[in-house]
Amino acid sequence: MLIGYARTSTLEQNAGLEAQRESLKGNGCERLFEEQVSSTAFRGALRDALSFCREGDTLVVTKLDRLARSVKHLGEIIEELEVKRVELRILDLGLDTSNATGKLMLNVLGSVAQFERELMLERQRILQCPVVFQFPIHVLDHDSW
Repeated sequence: MLIGYARTSTLEQNAGLEAQRESLKGNGCERLFEEQVSSTAFRGALRDALSFCREGDTLVVTKLDRLARSVKHLGEIIEELEVKRVELRILDLGLDTSNATGKLMLNVLGSVAQFERELMLERQRILQCPVVFQFPIHVLDHDSW
């Protein structure tokens, strides 16, 4: 069975949630779990989706960042899926863990996604902390030229 999981970070992102829902349904997902919460908050629908999965199922998401918030979190999800013999499919990447190449690419792309997220957070922190530069002013008299 194909099981879809969709998530947006805020309640205002209804169009994004609808787009994910349509994509998952269009790719044959028979059961959908969805929520509108930050990736750092408790994600009950993700827990429910993972609990619902049975051997032979495939968990489907539209994008990697909709599923996991870090490489560590991704690893935990993958481990849980592997124990249950459940595959993972990420639509926008064309990635499917039912083969060795898909598993390798998932780990590589997970690392890149975490790197991008950390850069984004770093930029946000920099923008929130105004820096005042103070330069000494030296007055040169005409004789020092």
